[in-house]
Amino acid sequence: MAKPLLGKPVRVVNIGLEVFADDLRAANVPVVHVEWKPPAGGNPKMAALLAKLEAAKKKS
Repeated sequence: MAKPLLGKPVRVVNIGLEVFADDLRAANVPVVHVEWKPPAGGNPKMAALLAKLEAAKKKS
């Protein structure tokens, strides 16, 4: 598939939706899946508060 284009076998790290990793596995592409979700469910205000808490934690 992409092997001639890249000159080497393709290896993939998939971050987020596991369905993408499943499709790659079905195509016999070596893949490592990392389950990841945005902090605070993607809520910008909550993410900012979490970032402040982490910064305060690192200072102490």
